[in-house]
Amino acid sequence: MKLFVYHTPESTPTDLLPDCAVVIDVLRATTTIATALDAGAEAVQAFSNIEELKRQSNSWSADKRLLAGERGGEMVKGFDMGNSPLACTPKVVKNKRLFLTTTNGTRALQRVEQVPQVITAAQINRQAAVNYLLETQPETVWMVGSGWQGDYSVEDTACAGAIAQSILQQSDVSKLKLFGNDEVIGAIALYAQWQDNLLNLFRLCSHGQRLLKLDGDEDLRYCSQTDILDVLPIQKEPGVLVKR
Repeated sequence: MKLFVYHTPESTPTDLLPDCAVVIDVLRATTTIATALDAGAEAVQAFSNIEELKRQSNSWSADKRLLAGERGGEMVKGFDMGNSPLACTPKVVKNKRLFLTTTNGTRALQRVEQVPQVITAAQINRQAAVNYLLETQPETVWMVGSGWQGDYSVEDTACAGAIAQSILQQSDVSKLKLFGNDEVIGAIALYAQWQDNLLNLFRLCSHGQRLLKLDGDEDLRYCSQTDILDVLPIQKEPGVLVKR
């Protein structure tokens, strides 16, 4: 297995695809996806375009669908819910499909939707992603951060570092063979620096600051927890994620 970290979907190579892609959007899309599936959602279907989401969701009965999403951190007007994982309770999402669009995470999913294996990871389900990679042993793995409108987001890189560090600790592969690019080394170093204080890191980072202005500190607290859910979202068809 060889790991590669890309800070944004725009920074991924355009002339090849990996054997497996791990999409990361800690604040908050992939945290929300994991939480929704753990709470009993039938699936989460991701869209980068709001109008396409509305068109496809119309083919589902109203009692079996939820329109979920945000732009700039705020709920899309007319939707059932925003992008807060705290809203994904069993009472709200059980047996329903979430039609989800976000500023960043759904664009990352769209970028890698043709990869043979696509999973999503966040800090809350980090070990579930690690276990899958150790079990399936894909030859090449891209960990794709979602960033913010094409720019770097520190929280996604920290999560990629958490995954890479755990794989390194649990396998007998040398660093030389495991690390595919310099970003993996940087991600591990970042996570090692902040692993005992992720909440403060999230409060400091630019997207954390945006969420704090929207009274999102409880979301930051939830998103900063490590390995609290044993659930792995996996793509069963392009853009559609289910619980493995």
